[in-house]
Amino acid sequence: MGSARIIRVARADSGVAATTLRDGIAALQAELKVTAEFSREVEEAAAAAAASPRLPELDRTDLPFVTIDPETSMDLDQALHLERDGDGYVVRYAIADVAAFVTPGDPVDIEANKRGESLYAADAKIPLHPKVLSEDAASLLPDQVRPALLWTHKLDAGGEGIDTVVERALVRSRAKLSYDGVQKMFDGDGFGGLDELDDRIGESLQLLKEVGEKRIVLEAARGGVNLPLRDQEISVEGDHWTLEYRDLLPVEDWNAQISLLTGFAAADLMVYARVGLLRTLPEPDPRDVQRLHRTARALGLEWPAEMLYPDFIRSLDGKNGKHAAMAIASTRLLRGSGYASFNGELPELTEHSALANEYMHVTAPLRRLIDRYAGEVCLALCADTPIPEWVTAAFTTLPETMRASSRSSGAYERGVVDLVEAGLLSKRVGEVFDAVVVEVDDEDRTKGSITVEEPAIEARVTGRSALPLGEEVQVRLETADVVARKVSFTIA
Repeated sequence: MGSARIIRVARADSGVAATTLRDGIAALQAELKVTAEFSREVEEAAAAAAASPRLPELDRTDLPFVTIDPETSMDLDQALHLERDGDGYVVRYAIADVAAFVTPGDPVDIEANKRGESLYAADAKIPLHPKVLSEDAASLLPDQVRPALLWTHKLDAGGEGIDTVVERALVRSRAKLSYDGVQKMFDGDGFGGLDELDDRIGESLQLLKEVGEKRIVLEAARGGVNLPLRDQEISVEGDHWTLEYRDLLPVEDWNAQISLLTGFAAADLMVYARVGLLRTLPEPDPRDVQRLHRTARALGLEWPAEMLYPDFIRSLDGKNGKHAAMAIASTRLLRGSGYASFNGELPELTEHSALANEYMHVTAPLRRLIDRYAGEVCLALCADTPIPEWVTAAFTTLPETMRASSRSSGAYERGVVDLVEAGLLSKRVGEVFDAVVVEVDDEDRTKGSITVEEPAIEARVTGRSALPLGEEVQVRLETADVVARKVSFTIA
């Protein structure tokens, strides 16, 4: 599930293009009034917290956890270990324990409640917490003993969850693995290099694939939506920008399924107890689904009337121009997500329709504020102890805090995408490119959006007549303004 466009920086040097990128991002940050810097008071409080965390008694450093993240990530929220349990599985998911460091009402907590979440775009992150915590003391870095919320899931032979417990524990990651590196292991390089660390790690990774694939099957049976949208990856060298599309690796899907499993379990705990927080998304407006049927017909894509929209979306291939247009059109089904808090009576809407399940974020507390609060609710419910007052007191404000941070995140992400694409094309105004029309405006069908495969961009386009949705066209670049972060094309 998801619809965000993400730009990852593959390479960047100190040349003219990189300087332009960084200057443009600094201007965007000033415009949005966001900064990666923290006040001295917050930094000092974070450093003091890093030096004296509240540590749990339970020690599970015997378990050979590993983290799997993008190569350069240092804010490591999750570590995992899987093993067989008869014909089923035990999945252990260790989540960074931010509450072991951050005290309610302290300067770090107050600042985190202002920020809401980390903002990501290119290599310019606006962190939720100071790096002394988020990329050091609280991060699940390799060979470091760390406090964590340890989720233990028992699954049946089909990968369905049958029991979950969460408790505080000390853990130690054995290795910081990357998605690319783990995928190469599965694609032929093998797991031999991990034997020196612990021979259980190779088995755990094999089970990640096994469980992940079974959970994907369950997702399809449940009616979950997973849009085949591609990320963009930029390289900045000298005076040159290059941008390519990047497809999600299978290991990223498997890893995401473990996070979703944990979010489902968290929601189950809170809904059963009738207290907590939920991530929600209403069912799509039937008119939007009917509109998508019309879009599919316009694209020449077969969508049988009896096929539900999640199954149709799952059949799309993001590398196919018509399918990509269909996937982008389908993002309107994911609009309207939010958070709900409750204490004693369930909210009117409890389900996240794209996941076809009740769900709550709990697996990224270093990067998202609300996860810390939801994790504390689940800990209390499992231990049969009162939920901390500082948690329930925030129920009334957290949903709006997260809505505001989501708006900032979206604006930041869009701004960096626009900046990168303008920089990439700044010397090519007047050139003609091959493109595919992936979106047509409702009110003015001479306007819409295109994707260009080489370079890998999405942009606005204007034609003299109605744009042919899903069709290949030639477009002329009219504008590529780095300062204004604007790119526009016309039909050639």
